[in-house]
Amino acid sequence: MTETKMEVIGPIQRGKGADVIPSPSLEKVREYVRASKAESTLRGYRADWNHFCWWCESHRLIPLPALPETVATYIAECAGRLKVGSIQRRLNAIAEAHKAVGLDSPTHHSIVTNTMKGIRRTKGTAPTQKAPTLSDDIRALVDVAGDGIIGLRDRAIILLGFAGAFRRSELVALDVEDCGFGKDGLTVTLRRSKTDQEGAGRKVGIPYGSNPDTCPVRTVQTWMEASAIVAGPLFRSITRHGRLQSGRLSGIDVARIVKKLADRAGLDAERYAGHSLRAGHATSAAMAGASERSIMNQTGHRSVQMVRRYIRDGSLFRENSAGKLGL
Repeated sequence: MTETKMEVIGPIQRGKGADVIPSPSLEKVREYVRASKAESTLRGYRADWNHFCWWCESHRLIPLPALPETVATYIAECAGRLKVGSIQRRLNAIAEAHKAVGLDSPTHHSIVTNTMKGIRRTKGTAPTQKAPTLSDDIRALVDVAGDGIIGLRDRAIILLGFAGAFRRSELVALDVEDCGFGKDGLTVTLRRSKTDQEGAGRKVGIPYGSNPDTCPVRTVQTWMEASAIVAGPLFRSITRHGRLQSGRLSGIDVARIVKKLADRAGLDAERYAGHSLRAGHATSAAMAGASERSIMNQTGHRSVQMVRRYIRDGSLFRENSAGKLGL
């Protein structure tokens, strides 16, 4: 396959008589442009762009510059096996590849936008989400975690992830230095997150729980003492023989832990993943009558619409008009 390389920054246009930019300076520009997007986003763009190039080659079409008809045909074929969100991501990759070399993106042409509209109407856009772990589910997961050092780590991950409404990437990025214990509870400093790529940071308060067995603050303290971790990654891998490793866990590891404990607790493990902890916090808090503002303060959501998806689920049977019908 002939791969058309996707550059993050394209050529700089120079007018007649303009000074030539030194190569080291231009490379510095490229570095900062690359840093403007998360590495995971760039990896996704590269993979999606490579697939588009492969598809074009197999159909004897040109990927760069691509005709709008080419892109429309491509996403129409993708619609048979990909979700709407995945197709949109591929369109974004195609657009970025064209912008990188100073070309107009074919993704804005009416034939492409109308094809995408048709795909959305046909396939629907409702996201497929994992089930939230509600408070009772969390207690069940904690109960089956086990008594060894692995079980202690897993309980700390479950309880801290649930109480802090953290994304799995935020959980595994935590260092010991990010945790401050006080009389009111634990203050967690998030150095960087999905919605804070510039690293402004955000503090999240974790109050003491009323039950010592499910208190996230006490459990994290116990984990740190038992593991003798005094600096560096808070949550680390452990061998099956109980030997603590130096490397931090990955986001996938958090999902595996949730699924493992869900299976032990007799829950349908396929319905749960790492995001279940964050979604479970928002849903459980809504069920308990917490305000939108307090939930958003904990989750860090910037969009009311996003957090309201969880609040709606938690409020389905609270102040439900059907309960006033006398049935």
